[in-house]
Amino acid sequence: MVKSMTGYGRGIYSDEQRSITVEIKAVNHRYCDISVKMPRRYSFAEEKIKAAAKEVLMRGKIEIGVSIDNFGKSETDVNLNLDAAKRYYDALTELGQNFDLSGDGQISLSLLAGMTDVLTTVPAAEDEEEFVRELMTALGEALTGISEMRAVEGEKLAADLLKRAAIMENTKNAIAERAPKIEVEYKERLHTRINELLDGSVEISEERLALEAAVFADKSNITEELVRLGSHIDQLRSFINSEEEAVGKKIDFLVQEMNREANTIGSKANDMEITSRMLELKAEIEKIREQVQNIE
Repeated sequence: MVKSMTGYGRGIYSDEQRSITVEIKAVNHRYCDISVKMPRRYSFAEEKIKAAAKEVLMRGKIEIGVSIDNFGKSETDVNLNLDAAKRYYDALTELGQNFDLSGDGQISLSLLAGMTDVLTTVPAAEDEEEFVRELMTALGEALTGISEMRAVEGEKLAADLLKRAAIMENTKNAIAERAPKIEVEYKERLHTRINELLDGSVEISEERLALEAAVFADKSNITEELVRLGSHIDQLRSFINSEEEAVGKKIDFLVQEMNREANTIGSKANDMEITSRMLELKAEIEKIREQVQNIE
């Protein structure tokens, strides 16, 4: 199954206590690279997010953003340190008595509350299991969205690749049809050239000409390369039509093999028409290579 690596998904969980929004963006990447941005106090859920994402998204540079709005309770708790407050109070009282400080002699609540460590704020206690359950609901919705978008884009990529495969097969067949004629034409050209050089003064043995043509044909034989190229085209179709996920790397490797066969055909054939066809082949292979960079 062909899936694109680019896509976007969004999921929301909301109740009377809070709202969790998860957004996923993905672009092309050689491997599966997942980054998560979320409030630090909820970082305990980061690895669970990555694990869930990897089960659905096999490849790509994936950015997951999590935002949380709490409605029912504050994100912080306030702790009162009565022991510290009493020590501050005793110290202030003693200070006033020893130095006969002016004033009404009252130590205010605001003064004590402002002393260090009397009132401190800490993150509110969080039910981690409940939060993860709610988060996974939003994440699941976002993953479904991006997976569906990738599948839709993948169908377009698959259709284009199959079209390229058909063009390549037609070109390969044209080369295969042309190849047997090379030996005959070479023999004719060789015979004509020798006659021109010797001006017909020497009779050339047909056996000798046939031997030279056979040697040339052996060096320029591209049958094996055409068979392998045909096999690669069949494999390409097989990967595209299979139910297997994340076929991008396999197709990428296959494209390298196709390119190698095309280069060999061009170098061995020693024929202008086949060389022209080989360039057509390489153009289609390059288009496939570019498209494969978008495939998961």
